[in-house]
Amino acid sequence: AFFINGDHFIFVFEQIELKQETDTCMLVPVDEQTDHTESEPNRNQVIFQEAAETENQNQERRKPFSCVICKKRLTSKSVFDAHMRTHTGEKLFSCVNCGKSFSQKQDLTRHARIHTGEKPFSCVNCGKSFSQKQDLTRHMMIHTGEKPFSCVNCGESFSVKQSLTRHARIHTGEKPYSCVNCGKSFSQKQDLTRHMMIHTGEKPFSCVNCGKSFSQKQDLTRHMMIHTGEKPFSCVNCGKSFSQKRILTQHMMIHNGEKPFSCVNCGKSFFRKRNLTQHMMIHTGEKPYSCVNCGKIFSLKGINHMRIHTGEKPFTCMTCGKSFRIKFDLTIHMRIHTGEKVPQKMI
Repeated sequence: AFFINGDHFIFVFEQIELKQETDTCMLVPVDEQTDHTESEPNRNQVIFQEAAETENQNQERRKPFSCVICKKRLTSKSVFDAHMRTHTGEKLFSCVNCGKSFSQKQDLTRHARIHTGEKPFSCVNCGKSFSQKQDLTRHMMIHTGEKPFSCVNCGESFSVKQSLTRHARIHTGEKPYSCVNCGKSFSQKQDLTRHMMIHTGEKPFSCVNCGKSFSQKQDLTRHMMIHTGEKPFSCVNCGKSFSQKRILTQHMMIHNGEKPFSCVNCGKSFFRKRNLTQHMMIHTGEKPYSCVNCGKIFSLKGINHMRIHTGEKPFTCMTCGKSFRIKFDLTIHMRIHTGEKVPQKMI
C-alpha cells in the first residue's frame, strides 16, 4: 500500500507472518498479532536483576566464606573462624595470669593489660593514659564537655549511651544481674562481678607499700592515694580537695543543699545512698554483719571495728607520721597542724 504526501509517494509495507492453523495458511497483518517485543519497564527489570546477580557474584569472590547461622559473609578463613566463635561460645584464648578465656585474640590482648599495666592510649590534652581506646574516647569528652545522652526523668546528661542506660536503672529500680550463690541482685554487671569476689575471696591487686590486697584495681588506685596524699579533685566553691571524684560530687551537695535520697518511712533525706541504706536499718532493726572475733553485730560492714582486733591503722598523717584506725580521726587530727577550728558537731 502507498499514500500521497505532497509531491512524494510514501510506501508503507505491511509485515506479514505465516500462521499455521490446521492445514490452512493465513496471512496475518502484524498489527493484529500479539506484540512479542518486551516493554521498556520489563527490560529495565531484567537489567537490574542481572546487575544484582553480578554484584552477588563479586561479593562471593570478595567474601567467599558464608556463615550458615546469620548469613554474614567473611573475607578469609581466619575471620570466618573467629566469627563462628561468637555463635558457638568457644573461647580458645586464655590468660596465663588468671586463666580467664576469650573467643577473640584481641580481647585477650586488651585483658592482658590489666596484669601488665600497659596503657598505650594517651590523651593529648592532659597526658592521662588508658589501656583501651574506647576509654580514651570517653575521656576526651571531659575536655570537650560533650554529653549527648540525656535522662528523660531527671535531665542528667552523659557522654556515653551505656552510662545513661545504667543511670536509668536508678529510676526504674531494675536489677538484671543476680548472684547465683546468694540471689542478691545488682543494676550493673561490674557490681555483680565485685560482689562475686566476696564468695571467692579473690583479691588480685596488692599495695606495694603496705601489702593490703583488693578485689578491684580501682580500689587499689584509691588506696594508693592514702600513701601519696594525692587529691586531684577540688571543689570550685571552697577549694577543698579529694582523692576521689565521687567524694567531690557528694561534697558539692553540701553547697547546693541537694539530698536526693529520701526515706519512705519518715521522709528524712540524705546526700548519699549508703547513708539512706544505713538509716533504713533503724526502721527494720536489721544488723546483718557480725564480728568473727567478738560476735558484735552491726548494721553496716564493720571494717573499722575489725581494726580494733588487727591493730591496723591505715590512715597516716603526712606531717607528723601519726597513724589512725579511722579516716575521720585523721581528719580531726590534721586540724591540729592547720589550726582550723573543729566544729562542735564533729567532736
